[in-house]
Amino acid sequence: MTQVAFHIGIDDRVGYACRLLRKVLASGAQALVIGDSAVLAGVGRALWEAEPSSFVPHARADAAPSVRDRSPVLLAEQVPADCAQEAVLINLGDAVPTDPYARARLIELVSADENDLRLARQRWKHYSERGFSLTNHDARKR
Repeated sequence: MTQVAFHIGIDDRVGYACRLLRKVLASGAQALVIGDSAVLAGVGRALWEAEPSSFVPHARADAAPSVRDRSPVLLAEQVPADCAQEAVLINLGDAVPTDPYARARLIELVSADENDLRLARQRWKHYSERGFSLTNHDARKR
């Protein structure tokens, strides 16, 4: 069953996503980050601008197959059909990702913005009604 973790109250979702990606890679897993093109561009820039010792290899999902195959992190606006199912799915978007059942782990990154919280509540309800295992991590309490 898919485990869905909501990380809410995040001030800087791009920075948080980059730190989370380093943790995911350190665990030996791959990751897929989904969101709109502007957010993904910000994540890509932040990953390129990181210190050389903490660089996270990544590629856009529409990159050449030879690049994608060597990248443990993919950035996409939607879940690509050919993405590794064991990849941790990190959602920076407003909607439920396509086919969340195909993932072992899904992490929802939610800002403190009232509209973002409202949309996250709708996603929480969607997952809950379908029997997903849900956890909540409040970044405001850190």
